[in-house]
Amino acid sequence: MNEVYRQEKKYFMTMVDMKRLSWELDPVMIQDAHNGIHGYSIRSLYFDTVNDKDYEDKINGLELRRKIRLRIYDPAADFAMLEMKQKEGDFQKKRSLRVSREDAMELNRGNYGCLLKYEDPFAQECFGVMHMQCYRPKTIVEYRRKAYIAKENKIRITFDHDIRATETDLRLFSPNLNMYPVLDAFHCVLEVKYNGFLLTYIKNLVNEANKSSLSVSKYCLARSASLKFSL
Repeated sequence: MNEVYRQEKKYFMTMVDMKRLSWELDPVMIQDAHNGIHGYSIRSLYFDTVNDKDYEDKINGLELRRKIRLRIYDPAADFAMLEMKQKEGDFQKKRSLRVSREDAMELNRGNYGCLLKYEDPFAQECFGVMHMQCYRPKTIVEYRRKAYIAKENKIRITFDHDIRATETDLRLFSPNLNMYPVLDAFHCVLEVKYNGFLLTYIKNLVNEANKSSLSVSKYCLARSASLKFSL
């Protein structure tokens, strides 16, 4: 199990401003090894309770809240990462556990008993929470990410674009999902993640960029597309 405890700030920005900030970050930060020309692909299957408690907690701005998801980087992968993100004031705690493709598919079906064979206490916690609170798969979100890294304070700056989702086809490993855009093609989401404090020279570059604060997560953007019609 891997655990990260850090601050996270999220912003909207245009793709033009993303390119501009990327050029300014290139000389002072390290590009993620998986970036390539257009970044790398991320696909996440989000779980929520039958009454969408995690979604409602986020929308209502509760200080203590969680998100549970399975994440892959390639539909042909032989594993997935089971992750739980917990908001605690200004900080985010993220714990993750690598599970086999077969177990990820069981979780995808809503069968959580496979977690009991993992010795890590985090797996037992996920089983208890997801089983007792009736978590179910709710949506898949997919996007492309370009990431920059600074080893000091584990600083990570990411640009997420081409954000799409589906709530009708929840097959995490399917190579072909019929997805709809949840953000227009001219904008992206900037995320700034760090432990303790943000180094001044990086903070200045980010502060000077043309952007606006974002309070809604990609999960909420995806769910809002359908939930607004059920009110």
